[in-house]
Amino acid sequence: MKDPRPCSIAGTLALVGEKYSLLVMREVSLGVTRFDQLARNIGAPRDVLTARLKRLVDIGVLEKAEYSDRPKRYEYRATRAGRELQPVLLTLMEWGDRHLQEDGFRPMVMEHTCGHELVPRLVCAECRQEVGHGDLSAHPQSPGWTVTGPAVAWTQDPVE
Repeated sequence: MKDPRPCSIAGTLALVGEKYSLLVMREVSLGVTRFDQLARNIGAPRDVLTARLKRLVDIGVLEKAEYSDRPKRYEYRATRAGRELQPVLLTLMEWGDRHLQEDGFRPMVMEHTCGHELVPRLVCAECRQEVGHGDLSAHPQSPGWTVTGPAVAWTQDPVE
């Protein structure tokens, strides 16, 4: 099989796309930074949570900071890269509120500093207009790729 389309979404998902990783980032963005609190709020098995925290630290999304010397205890803080994931989390939450909550119940409401409830929207940085699906056109930058797939027709490898 040929290589899949080069894609920043795929690369991002490979790093932080696992359920518990995103839930860790949700909790840290809410100010929950200590292991026991994270374990309680996320519901992940402790060994899984330990592995996800180590991975998020290793890739530079979180950093460990010692908050107790005896016994040694650490909290987890978002790095700049981790803080930049917050709009993604907010957009996922808003999508879930619209499409997964049958009774209209929303488990969390975020309020902006202006005092109003936040409803995340994608806005063009240049013209400040809200962006909808029909407003976009894709321009692949990876050599050999078009919007619909590889530029050169290929056939699947023969089945052996």
